[in-house]
This record gives sequence, C-alpha cells and structure tokens, in this order.
Amino acid sequence: MRRSRWLSVALAVVLSVSGFAFAPGVSAAPDGAGAKAREQVGLDAGWRFAREDVPGAEAPGFPDTAWTHVVVPHTWNNLDGQDGGGDYYRGTGWYRKHFTPSPSLAGKQLWLQFDGVNTVADVWVNGVHLGQHRGGYATFRFDATSALRTGLDNVIAVRVDNSSQPDVAPLSADYTFFGGIYRDVSLVAVDRLGVRMDDFGGPGVYLAQRSVTAEAASVDVTTKARNSGTTTRQVRVRTVVADASGKVAATVLSPPQEVAAAADADVTQRVEIPKPHRWQGKADPYLYRATAEVVDASSGQVTDSVSVSLGLRTSTVDANTGFFLNGRHVALHGVNAHQDRLDEGWAVADRQRDQDFDLMDEMGVNALRTAHYQQSQHVYDLADQRGYVVWAEIPLVNGVTDSAAFRANAAQQMSELIRQNYNHPSIAFWGIGNEQAKSDAVTNDLLQALAGQVKAEDPTRLSTYANNRGGQDSVSDHADLSAYNKYFGWYDLSAPGPGPWTDQLHAADPGRRIAISEYGAGGSISQHVENSTVKPPVIPSRTHPEEYETLVQENTWKQIETRPYLWGTFVWNMFDFASDGRTEGDTLGRNDKGLVTYDRQVRKDAFYWYKANWTTTPFVYLTSRRWTDRTTAATTVKAYGNGVDTVSLTINGVATGAPKASADHIYTWPVTLSPGANVVKLTGVRGGHAYTDTVTWTLAG
Repeated sequence: MRRSRWLSVALAVVLSVSGFAFAPGVSAAPDGAGAKAREQVGLDAGWRFAREDVPGAEAPGFPDTAWTHVVVPHTWNNLDGQDGGGDYYRGTGWYRKHFTPSPSLAGKQLWLQFDGVNTVADVWVNGVHLGQHRGGYATFRFDATSALRTGLDNVIAVRVDNSSQPDVAPLSADYTFFGGIYRDVSLVAVDRLGVRMDDFGGPGVYLAQRSVTAEAASVDVTTKARNSGTTTRQVRVRTVVADASGKVAATVLSPPQEVAAAADADVTQRVEIPKPHRWQGKADPYLYRATAEVVDASSGQVTDSVSVSLGLRTSTVDANTGFFLNGRHVALHGVNAHQDRLDEGWAVADRQRDQDFDLMDEMGVNALRTAHYQQSQHVYDLADQRGYVVWAEIPLVNGVTDSAAFRANAAQQMSELIRQNYNHPSIAFWGIGNEQAKSDAVTNDLLQALAGQVKAEDPTRLSTYANNRGGQDSVSDHADLSAYNKYFGWYDLSAPGPGPWTDQLHAADPGRRIAISEYGAGGSISQHVENSTVKPPVIPSRTHPEEYETLVQENTWKQIETRPYLWGTFVWNMFDFASDGRTEGDTLGRNDKGLVTYDRQVRKDAFYWYKANWTTTPFVYLTSRRWTDRTTAATTVKAYGNGVDTVSLTINGVATGAPKASADHIYTWPVTLSPGANVVKLTGVRGGHAYTDTVTWTLAG
C-alpha cells in the first residue's frame, strides 16, 4: 500500500479533504458521519517472541509468558547475521500479541497489514489461519474481519520462517537474509463500501500519467472500489488534486454506478491540470496530492478515502545521450543501497532512513537503485520528496528454480513491487533481476515473462536488468534497458576501467541503451598504504586499504562521466552492509565497498571524491586522514577540493609550495614528514573566503 507518514502513527488517523468544494449532487458528510471512513492503528508494541518452531503456538490460550518481550520492527539476526560466522540462524520464529480493537470498529472491514516479514509468514487471529505470504520485502494484508472481536481481547500469532525456500526469490544473494517482522504492523479499518485492500498490497488508487507538458497534464486515476456488504450499493468516486499549498488544481466526480454485494467496481477518471508545476528531480521535486473518495451515492457520504502524492513528469532514455526528465537531459549520479544497519539488521527506523538520505544529499546523489529488493515505503517517499530518480527491483538474484511455483512467486513479487509503488514519481525503472548465474532457457524465459509483465502492469515506465555475464549475453535482451555490474580494478583487472569496455559494447550494438549498475572496491578505514605505491589487493583478501578504494572510484568516475551514452551509473555501495558469509577485509561478515561505514559514522575518502564531482558545495578535504601513525617520512599528501580557485598546503605552519589549481578536483604534494606531530593544514580560497581542513600525522622518531 502507498504509505504516507500518517500511516505510521499509533492512533487512528482520519483522511479527509476539508476545505475542498463538493460537486453538485454530493454533499459533505454531516458532523460526525463518515468522519472515520478509514482508520489505521499501529500494532508495533507488546509482542512476545520465541526463536524456534513452537507447535501449537497459534492457539489463543497458548502459554507465552516465558517468551521474550519485543517491539517490531524486529529481527532475530541483528547480531549473528553480521558476525561473519556464515551460520546465522535461518529457521522459524514465532510472534504473539494480545490486543483489543475499539468497539467503534464494529461493522468495518478489518485488515491486518504487515509492511515487511522475511521470508514466509503464516498469520492467525484467535486460532483462525488468515493466510500465508511468501516473499520477504513487500507489504501484505489479510482480511481479519470475521476472526477479530471488537471490544474484546484478541490474539495475533505469526509464524515466520527465513530458511531457504526453493520456490521463493531470492534463492541466494551476497547479503544477509535477516529474519522476522522487520517493518511495521497495523490494523486498518475501512467501510464495507471502500477502496480495495487486497490488490497485491497496493493502495487501490493508481495514477497513470498519460501526457505531461508545460501547458497541460493529463492523468488517468483508477480507483478500485469494492462493496463488501450484503446489499447492492450506488457508488461514485470523487478525485481531488491539490497543489503543494493545498489549493485545488482539479476535481472530477464519476456518475453513479451500481455495485452488487461482494463485487468490485474499477472507476477510471481523466484529470486535466493546466500549466502543471512539474516534478523536476532534485532541481524541483514538486508534489501535488491526489485524493480519491468513495462516495455512497444514495446518502452523499464519503465512505472511504485514499490520498497519494502526485509528481507530474516524463522520463525517457536515449541510446546515445542518456536519461531525460521532462525533456531535459539529467546525468544520473547514482548509488546502490541496502536497507540494513549495524546491530539492527533490517529492523531500522524512519529516522535512520532520513539520515541515509541526508548523507546521499550531502554527497550529491540524484539516483538510487534499491538493490536488490523492495524497500520501505518511507524510502520511496523520501525519494519523491527529495527528487531522486529510482530504480526499484525484485529480488531475482543469482539463480532460479525451474518450477511453476517459483515463476508464480517471481510474478507475485513483481506485481507487489509495481502496484505498491506505482504512484511514486521518483521511480523511473522497474528491475526484473540481477546477476543470473545461468543464461539457459529457464532463466531467459522467466526474464522475458517478467519484462512482459512490467509492460502490461505499467507501460509508462521502463524495465531494466543488471547483468554480470557479459555485454552480448541473452539475459540482457529482455528488458527495455540494459545495465552491467562491472568491477574493473577489483574482481576484474583485465582493463584499467569500464570506458574501453563500454565503448566496445556501444559500438557493437549502438541501439542498446546501457548503464553501469554496479562498480566499486572494498575500503577499510583502518587499513592504509602510500598513495604512490597503492596496488590491487589479492581477492579475496583481509587487506582492503582505503586508498585503493579511492583510486578505483577516481579512475572509474573519470571514465564514465565522459560517456554520455550511459543512461545511468550506480556506485556499489553507498553504505557498508552485512554479508555474513564474507571472509575478507578487516571485518568478517561485512561487504566494505560502501562510501560510508556500516554505522554511518564515517564518510570514507571516496565519499568526498564524489562530493567534489557531484555538488557545487565549496570545500577542501585531506585524504588518508585516519592514517595518523606514520612510519615513513616521505609521503604524498592528496586532497580534494570543490568550488575554490586555489588550494595550498602547510605542514607545521610551513608552506609546501605555491598555491595550486586543479581541473579534476585532485591536489597532490610530495612531502617529508618530521619526527613527532605533523599538523597538515589545507586551505582553499575563493572570492576572499577561505575553506580549511586539518589533520595531524605522527611520525615515529
């Protein structure tokens, strides 16, 4: 479901459009009537948990007093999934919760909503099995109306299994599969005449942008209504679009439509917005708000209401000139990002996701690949609000199972991804998979089916696929766009960088629209080497010097920024993350290719390389700053600068030479350190203003 911030509160919140003019024939609900057309109650607190399979734990009277008290979001792998043992718990856990729904909810349709459970979830209410969801990343809901008792104590029991499932993607991946109810849980109460809640977890209201220009925008709004009652109802749908100030930009009211008991009615309305204020990415991420109201035509009362963001934009990709937003070229400076945090696994809070975006904003990121799975709705909300262009994908990673069940699960996860995120203007690309190990008929048939599914579900966006097999491999022939995971300088030392390789691919197939979906190198903030002697570590290796990561990032970016035919490039990775089976770098169980450390406390040197290239913020920065204890006097000082005319360096107050200018943001000085403390000060000057950075390196005497 499209989740706005109002969905995260613990108390019921009412969606309304007070202040809007009502169309003829439809009256505002009288005071108190219809005021709580939809309510959402948070259920995150008060759970009990057991990390084992407990027969009979679904029974309401099961004794759980000895279980651990937890609050969701919760995972049982927050520690063992990151310790590098490679044997973190992948099995079954149980959650139980007592709660009493308000008597005021009697007569409503009551849905239990789970925003993320990994991997297979079975849900009971008062001993009644509501259903099973297979897949670890999407929102899902179960109708609990007949099982719940309003005004009385109820017991929710959830059995979660994060063990390997042959019919659920992903089968394997280079990251930890944290187990548990790791996103929010809530109870949603809706009128029996309302918007559908069972459309693959989607909002039931979908905004299809048919044309968007500076003169006018045309949007088809489809509202999937349902009559869950026992008698025929007359329904109308009113759609109101308001601008960022709350002023109504467009209103549409459908004619009355008869909906039989236990039947659905899809209502599509064309909304026209003159002189639209378009969503321009980071330059101007302007958002309207579209509210669809289901109205009982006989009484004129609003029975349900769903409100979603609307960002008006078009996006296209050209094989020679790259990505265009609203007809203007935008160079996509992208990163990949996982969703886990040190000591917390996937059970992270929205404030932590805010921090992630703050760091990306600081570095100048304007594109995000949510690799390799659907992430929290708050992530996509932030992307909308801050103007990121997003590549969202399903977790079809490494391999497939040749079974109808696996293919059905992949299709299910694709439908969930698209429908739950359909209305986010930030999303431009739907990813159908990543790094399939085989290019056989089974794999290619599935990729072809998924690409076709994207076209059928959302013809307004492009599909893409991340390939690590080679430029001409058939796995790249199904999606609209091609992308490649290329680690020149790390796993692949055959070329000095991606430039010659992408040039050859582009020349051989000039109509193919290509991107670099992953590139990077490991970097430890506690391991260092001289800039002048840096060389590739042996892979895998326990030595990942920060200076080598920086060198790879410098070299790669210099090559890809001069190739406009690349429609996007995405650094792997924005943040270090857990991969419990890894045995390399300075920390077991960690992929350290991030530009920021796992705890988000340290921006690595490569972070500032991109900040220098991707932002206009004036600053200067000394690299190798954490290498504070030196053993060799002769060294090379390297610095980055941006927005300054000249840069100069002093050591213990003594200038190392005349001020320097640089066309590539890099400044170097060969220097000789003195025994003891060496205070290294960097100064950049522009327009009479000085920007400085200082470190102290100590040379053993």
